[in-house]
Amino acid sequence: MKTFLVMTMLMAGCGPEAYDYSKEPDPRKREFVIGASDALKITVWKNPELSTDAKVRPDGTITMPLIGDVQAAGRTPGELKQEITHRLAAYVKDESQAVTIAVVEVNSYRFTVSGNVERGGIFTSKYYVSVSEAVALAGGLNKFATPKKLVIVRQDPRGVRRIPINYDRISSGEHPEENLVLFSGDSLFAP
Repeated sequence: MKTFLVMTMLMAGCGPEAYDYSKEPDPRKREFVIGASDALKITVWKNPELSTDAKVRPDGTITMPLIGDVQAAGRTPGELKQEITHRLAAYVKDESQAVTIAVVEVNSYRFTVSGNVERGGIFTSKYYVSVSEAVALAGGLNKFATPKKLVIVRQDPRGVRRIPINYDRISSGEHPEENLVLFSGDSLFAP
């Protein structure tokens, strides 16, 4: 009897109902993280010769006048601004020095939708995409899909994780918290 209760409790914890979706971060609530191929406009106030338009190279760097290569990928615009300001301080002594960074074109946001969808593949977007939007971009679930068993495969500092998604509960509006926003590099699989 004790074994049966333990097994029942373990099985009950395996479904989407047991997953705490509120603990998943929402990238829309943080500063954007720059990636390879993103286009940046860097303006150095009162120094137009130091201002530049730069595309982040595959190795994650950009080149700035006077200071050379700067690692941009994996940083937020605020972090990149601090690095550029710090490195320019060795050459420009104006205390009113102001650097602004604008991400003018997002090209690094990519995710995969695969499995039983109409048109699976690697997708890019200029804005963050939720699970339901990703399914729509892939042409919807096909007739062989099991909507209650979608999975987001996400790699983050905690390792590779599998996040269960019940698409029926999203599309019915019953549980909008399951309509997570995909991170760049996420894979959404429809069994």
